[in-house]
Formats: sequence, structure tokens, C-alpha cells
Amino acid sequence: MPRVLDLPLAHQPHHDGSALYVPNQSPVLGEKIKIRIRIHASIGKVAEVRVRYSESGEAFPTPPAKVIKRDGKWLWYEATITMHNPRMNYRFYIKLANGDVFWYNPQGLHVLNQPDILDFRINTFSSAPAWGRKTIMYQIFPDRFARSTKADAHKTPSWAIRADWGDDVIGSGPGTSEQFFGGDIWGIIEHLDHLQKLGINMVYLTPIFPGRSNHRYDASSFHEVDPLLGGDEAFSKLIEAAHNRGMKVIGDLTSNHSGVGHEWFRAAFKKPSAPESDFYYFSEKNTKYESWFGVPSLPKFNWKSRELRKRFIQGPNSVVGKWLRKPFGMDGWRIDVANMTGRTGAEDMYLEVSQVIRKTMVDINPDTIMLGEYTGDAAYEVQGDGWQGAMTYSNFTKPVWRWFYNAKATDVPGFMMWDGDYKADGVDLVTSYNQFIAGFPWHVRLHNMNPLDTHDIPRFKSFAIKGSQKVAAAMQFTFPGIPVIWAGDEFGLDGFNGEKSRTPLPWNNERKHDTSMLPIYQQLAKIRRENSALNEGSMRFIYASAEAVVYVREDKKQTIVVAVTRGEDKHIKLPKDAVPGLAKAENIFGGGQIKVGDSKLHLPGDKLSANVWRLRASK
Repeated sequence: MPRVLDLPLAHQPHHDGSALYVPNQSPVLGEKIKIRIRIHASIGKVAEVRVRYSESGEAFPTPPAKVIKRDGKWLWYEATITMHNPRMNYRFYIKLANGDVFWYNPQGLHVLNQPDILDFRINTFSSAPAWGRKTIMYQIFPDRFARSTKADAHKTPSWAIRADWGDDVIGSGPGTSEQFFGGDIWGIIEHLDHLQKLGINMVYLTPIFPGRSNHRYDASSFHEVDPLLGGDEAFSKLIEAAHNRGMKVIGDLTSNHSGVGHEWFRAAFKKPSAPESDFYYFSEKNTKYESWFGVPSLPKFNWKSRELRKRFIQGPNSVVGKWLRKPFGMDGWRIDVANMTGRTGAEDMYLEVSQVIRKTMVDINPDTIMLGEYTGDAAYEVQGDGWQGAMTYSNFTKPVWRWFYNAKATDVPGFMMWDGDYKADGVDLVTSYNQFIAGFPWHVRLHNMNPLDTHDIPRFKSFAIKGSQKVAAAMQFTFPGIPVIWAGDEFGLDGFNGEKSRTPLPWNNERKHDTSMLPIYQQLAKIRRENSALNEGSMRFIYASAEAVVYVREDKKQTIVVAVTRGEDKHIKLPKDAVPGLAKAENIFGGGQIKVGDSKLHLPGDKLSANVWRLRASK
């Protein structure tokens, strides 16, 4: 049997669906598509390469691929498939001159043939705006970002427990959702300078509609911005000010549920004859209803209702449409618990609902983006025909957390649920990432959110080994996908669970903080903006050990090589031809130098280091 594991990671064949490997990134039905793979001579003499693809549910091989490029010992092969269906999948068949046969899919090289579900994915659904892949996102929880002087005029709502800006955050138990710091949208406008200096070009706001909690995921209306936040006027001014600075603004919409205080729910509760009665899953004369995970304050929407669709998601006058139109002109939506929307019992309208939302957005402004929250594995459901990218933790956040796992930190059930308490090594990180990213077509992969943390989970800094945030942030900004800074990360804030991480920002030193991360984020954002390979280039791992990972991002213009470490690794050695020309690369982050010796390239492997090198791509 062939000894596949003897092939170094740096010499593994590679394909990932990016533009280097699939030049046509927006195929249409019936179009012929070129599919490429690079193969190194160390695999042995290649006799034949084919693409095994799906057509209408059946499998077919292409004719033998042709060699189209030689780059040292690397050969580039190209085959052609036709987009017979809107969704297609494929993998590679590689036969050597000695008769050995290998199969190559997103998880690497295999001796045995692999299941179709593990194939590369290509489809005709690429529709995300061009600016999406260049996005650097900043997430804001409005109650905790900044409080303007205008907020002083608002009375504390009846549901709320008023808190001063420097008070400790209630992280669990009574008062968690009621603690009210009074941050508002005017306060966000006042601090747009901070975001611009940080390098942000998209602001993502968690819900801004009125509710009966500080998080506002229990909306009482979708037709106005909460007056406590400054109302419609403040929101309109924020979008105008952000656009003037070249920033996008997206909102957060709960398509799965509303709050019990919502006008639609109140109109139908205990009133079976109300027009809104079929908006929810009522029973027993509308006295009982289904809710999100049984939480009674969050009744679940019933998307069989045509009237609900009309009012909420369908057409320019719906809730979805209203905020994308003037006088607001919002740039997109992040859809809360998208994975659960339209699903209950035997009913599954998940895809249909997402497609209706997307059509409404496209009809109003096709240059908007729609991202779906999907806390588990999103790959085989998020294909771009609905959500254009996923806010998911499985493929980036959790593997990175596990690599930097601190056994002394407090793990919180709910985020690492079912993952167990363990510390993964760098090989595990690469394996896990590849497994969870495999099912995404490339255009979706570029628009997945890559957060280190969010308002729903602990702060990375609080969970991880000390000093690792810099390294993890470098990974955020150099992996495919949208880097996400959760407000406060740049201040070094802590938080041992999601609620505790919703800390008011210390604009006037109201709480202990550490701004050492601020210039790091600024530098990483600048590097991301200025290097095309980091926005849309291919992704290839070339080294992995317990303590270090090295990977490459490439497009036609340039090659970026990134080396990150957890502990010290004195043995980061690469074959000279792993990345042709790497010895002459320019370091643009970290300051580490590449040395040439004993026919290998030696990369710096100091503990908790991140280095980024740049070179022009080979012709």
C-alpha cells in the first residue's frame, strides 16, 4: 500500500476552489469551468490526473487533465467540467506511473476513495458584494459601547436595573438581562474616529429594536429603533456618518422569534381570531405557544404564515426591506439563530425563508450582504443560495481556542459544549479546521465570520493562555473569511462567559484595561487592507507541529506566508521549493527572518510569535 504519510505537508497536492484553482469564481448554468490542482514531484511520477465530478446525481470522470504550468518541481494540471447543475461536487483522481492511485479532496490525500459528502463544492450562487471579502468587522453591543450625553435625558425603562458606566457587569443570575448601562447610537457616532483609526470598514450592531432586555433579542417591534438608543434619527445619522468614512453598517435581525412584548404577539395572544394568530405556533386557544428552546419570553415565528412573510421578510415594505431603503440605507443583515429559523418538529422552511430574505435584499440593493448565525457546523447547509456567509464557531474559533487552551481558565458550558476539556496541538488545529471548512464553496468561505470571541461567548483573552491574543489575532486577519473584532478586544477586556464579556468600554478609564492590543489590531488591519492575497487568495498549510503552524495565502499578484506558534519550535524547516522564492520574502509583521541552511528554509519559532512574509507570486 502507498505510504501517503511520508509526503511532507509542504509537498502535498493542493486545490481549494479559489481563483488560482478555479479561475471562474461566478459560474452560470451550462458554462464550462476550468479546475486546477498543483502536484509536487515528490509524490512520484504522475501518469494521470482526472476530476471526478457529479452530474445530476451521477459521477463522471473528466478526460485526463493537461499540464498547464511548471514551477520548479510543481506541476499544475487543468481539467474542464460543465456546470450541468446549480450545485456540483468534485474530487481528484491521481494515478502514478507505478500504478498507485490516490484521491484528493478538501481534507487531503487518501489511498481509499472518499464519500461524495467530503468533496469540493462549486455552485452558481456566488452573489456576495465585492466589498464583502475585504471586510474588517467590528461588533457592537449598543448598551455597552458608548453613552452620549443625550442618553441622560432618557428615563430608566421599567424592566431595567440602572448601572453606572464603571459598574461591574452581572454575568449570571438575576439581573443579567436587565442591567442597563444606557449606551446609545449617538455614542457610537462620537467614537467613529476610534473605529477608523483601528482600520474598521464594517460596523455590525446587535439588535437596535426596542425590547425588554439589554440585549434586545426579544423585540417588541421591528418598525422603529429603540428610543433609548436615539431612535430612527440617530440610526440614520450613524449610517450617514459611517458611509462618509467608507464604512458599512449591518444590523441584527431575529427571524426565528420575537419577544412576548411584540405587537404581533400581543395582538394574537389569547385571541385565536386575530390576523396575527398564525404568526406563531399557538395552541389551546392561543394561551400556549412554542418558543426558542422553551424560553417563554421568546415565542417562535411560524413561517407558514403568508401574512407574516409579507410584513417581515418579503418585498420592499417588509421589515427586512425598510431598513435597507432610504432614509437609512443599511448595508446588510446578520440573521440571529439562522440555523433554527423556519424549523420546528417535522417542518423545515429554513432554506426557503433565507431565500425570500435574500431576494428582498437583492431587489432593493444587490450590493448588500446577508450573514447567518450558525453556532454549529454550517458547511453543508450554508452554500450561498441563502446566507452568503456564516457566523459560525466550528471551523475557526473553536480550533483556535483549543490550540491556546488554558486549563486554569473557567470553561463555560454552552460554548465548548460537547468538545470536552482538552488542549489540542497544531496538527489538531489544521485537521479540525480542514474538516469543518471542507463543505463550504470558496465564495462562502471568504464571507464566513472569523471571530475570536463575540457577545455570546467568553473573551478569548480570559480563556486562552496568557499572551496568545496577539498570535490568534494574526490568524484572524490572515485566514480566509471576515476578521471580527468584538468591541473591547482592543482594550484587553476580560469576560468568563458571554454576558460577562459584554463590558462597557473604558473610554475614560472607568475600569482596568490594557491597550497593548490596539496597535497590533491597527497593524493587522492595515496589512489585511493592503494585501489582496489575504482578502481572496488561496489557503495552503505547509507545516504543522504541536507548537507551530505555517500556511500560505496566494493569488496572481502575491504570496503571503504566515508562521504562528504557541510554544517554542526550533525545528520549523521547509523544503526550499515549498514556496518558490520564499527565502527572499519581505517580513511585514513580527520581524522574524527566514534563514537558509542544509537545503532547508529555517523559520523563526519563538514562543507565542506571529510572522508574516510577502513576496510576488511566481509567473
